[in-house]
Amino acid sequence: MSAFVSFEEVSKVYRMGEITIRAVDNVSFSIEKGEFAVIVGPSGAGKTTVLNMLGGMDGCSGGTIRVDGSLISGMTPRQLTAYRRHDIGFVFQFYNLVQNLTALENVELASQICRQPLDAATVLQEVGLGERMNNFPAQLSGGEQQRVAIARALAKNPKLLLCDEPTGALDYQTGKSILKLLQDTCRQKGVTVVVITHNSALTPMADRVIRIKNGTVADMRCCSHPTPVEQIEW
Repeated sequence: MSAFVSFEEVSKVYRMGEITIRAVDNVSFSIEKGEFAVIVGPSGAGKTTVLNMLGGMDGCSGGTIRVDGSLISGMTPRQLTAYRRHDIGFVFQFYNLVQNLTALENVELASQICRQPLDAATVLQEVGLGERMNNFPAQLSGGEQQRVAIARALAKNPKLLLCDEPTGALDYQTGKSILKLLQDTCRQKGVTVVVITHNSALTPMADRVIRIKNGTVADMRCCSHPTPVEQIEW
């Protein structure tokens, strides 16, 4: 059985005039279906580049990327658009909500573009915003806005939820509640979740930890007993 996500000797090279930058250099790792994976490393290590290639937002310069049996690295631009639309949920550090739409309308926006969306109101209730769905983003706290962004990603019913520093703009307690929501989503819904962070303290919550340093995988390990987020301090 092949892994749900696999990177095999993946590279990403940027050329700026005479200068060549290897942002990602022969990276190989795998993630199993339903796992909560954390990709950790310092700023500039190549984490976001890896996430962008996994999400079909950026192509690789070499190697192969597979998700659920599909060869992502061999897709045409049109196929990549369909892949991003139907299979991937994205959560970023900044919430990217449409300011003149309510929380419910923001989530409905995402569910309009995919094949088998979940009910937007139900997903908002599941993320703890049942009472706030008719509020606009400006009427919501940072943590509530990030919950809307997560609900928007989950409403697409994605195969893979990709989160780039999802607590980066939040205070400690709010960040913890968002990470608990992501961990619970993984456990209860069986969604494969990948979180990128520079914060090594978060690694005990993961089933799988992939450490990236200078564009390469420095270490990958699995944890048979991940720690609930509530018990982690940083």
